[in-house]
Amino acid sequence: MKFSKEIQELEIKILELKNFSKEKGIDLTLDINRLSQERDKLIEEDHENLTDWDRVSIARHPERPYTLDYIKNMTVDFIELHGDRLSKDDPAIVGGLCKIDGKKVMVIGHQKGRSIEENIYRNFGMASPEGYRKALRLFKMAERFSIPIVNLIDTPGAYPGIEAEKHGQGEAIARNLMEMAGLKVPVISVVIGEGGSGGALALGVADKIFMLENAVYSVISPEGCAAILYKDASKAPEAANNLKISGSSLLGLGVIDGIIKEPIGGAHRDYKCVANDLKNVILSSLSELSKLDVDTLVKNRYNKFRRMGSFVENIL
Repeated sequence: MKFSKEIQELEIKILELKNFSKEKGIDLTLDINRLSQERDKLIEEDHENLTDWDRVSIARHPERPYTLDYIKNMTVDFIELHGDRLSKDDPAIVGGLCKIDGKKVMVIGHQKGRSIEENIYRNFGMASPEGYRKALRLFKMAERFSIPIVNLIDTPGAYPGIEAEKHGQGEAIARNLMEMAGLKVPVISVVIGEGGSGGALALGVADKIFMLENAVYSVISPEGCAAILYKDASKAPEAANNLKISGSSLLGLGVIDGIIKEPIGGAHRDYKCVANDLKNVILSSLSELSKLDVDTLVKNRYNKFRRMGSFVENIL
């Protein structure tokens, strides 16, 4: 982003002035407001010319809200459920029962960490097979009690370690895809940050798929794509712009159903605003999907994914 360094410097100055004002009891409101207006102007100019690579950077912003932040800001009575009932609990995926405006839902999502310790605990949001099997257990529980499902996707990809492969990473993801296709309850998936590869798709077979404005959704990371296609990871920005990973591109291709606006600068600038907009989209979609009988719901979901990637070739 063109002004990212200048914006960061201004935000540091604003924070320093606020702390100095509080400690010394000196009114610096005029100076703080002047710097804030200057920062906001730069953010607006940046926002108007974002590339797909810029959106990757925003999607990875360390202060961006994660699944538990959305759960905190748009649900009540959240009860987290743990374990896959086969091996262990995977903290990279969280899920449980809650209410959104009085409506019972099962919320499941990837969870990253903020500190080094949290990221190690959450494995940077990269789930192991146990995480996807936990998600499947919660899918089936929701189906058993006729509770709609909301998935929040935010992962660079499934964990690619040897242990994960030994425990059946590919099978766990494939089983989720198969089982989700036939779930007899409404399923809504939202890409809130990074939507990387099969790790994202394992929570992405849904009746409605949405993306936050600065989220990205792709079969591979830009760095991985650049390393494979160009033999040069430094070409990640070029790869990002060619992968069609932004919401506007995917909406045009029919991969997603809608884009949820973010505050200028990114979702990290106003958690409550984004959570409220996300909540309204979820409630509106659930209201629409609840009118469908089970057979129609499942059939529509199947046809939705069958249409993806289809094209018509004109023979001259």
